[in-house]
Amino acid sequence: MGTPTPKPEPVFNETPLVLQARSGDLAAFSKLVEKYEGKIFRLARHITNNQEDAEDILQETFLKAYEHLDAFQGNSKFYTWIVRIAVNESLMKLRKRKSDRSVSLDEQIDTGEDVIAREIAVWEDNPEDRYSQQELREILDEAIASLPPIFRSVFVLRDIEELSSEETAQMLDLTVPAVKSRLLRARLKLREKLTRFFKRKGDDIFDYL
Repeated sequence: MGTPTPKPEPVFNETPLVLQARSGDLAAFSKLVEKYEGKIFRLARHITNNQEDAEDILQETFLKAYEHLDAFQGNSKFYTWIVRIAVNESLMKLRKRKSDRSVSLDEQIDTGEDVIAREIAVWEDNPEDRYSQQELREILDEAIASLPPIFRSVFVLRDIEELSSEETAQMLDLTVPAVKSRLLRARLKLREKLTRFFKRKGDDIFDYL
């Protein structure tokens, strides 16, 4: 007998839970929290680069979501809505944090589809020959954390959370060209940093980004 084909995981339908939560069903809202709390925490940690801040943002996000459920019109996914709350909370944390002043969050960025010329080494060898997946993830996380907040938030939403440029623009109150411009700069900065890291270690790295 052949190996049975694994059944696909059922698609999570958040709509009934959202409707129940809006009617005052706390258990339904708790299920939404359980479904999304891991993603929201990871998002907040990536943007703020701080464990305690991420924990605070996780709490504030779901408290505000519960308090303002009546304001959720269902025009977007519930997850998209709470991500926007989490992003706003994360950016507020960064504005209040005096130590993170490398780049102003309100700095104007060129919104054109510009191409930035950089001297970037060619990454040829597969780093898995030298590094484990966990080690590579830690290296990448450290590189992401080093990005200025205006670039980090766009990179996290687009390349980690895999939101569209339109959704990211809506959450950050940016134009779509501005999102694309910041994402380009974020990727280039990460590539440049990772190139320097692996060259310093005497290694090459594949085109990870």
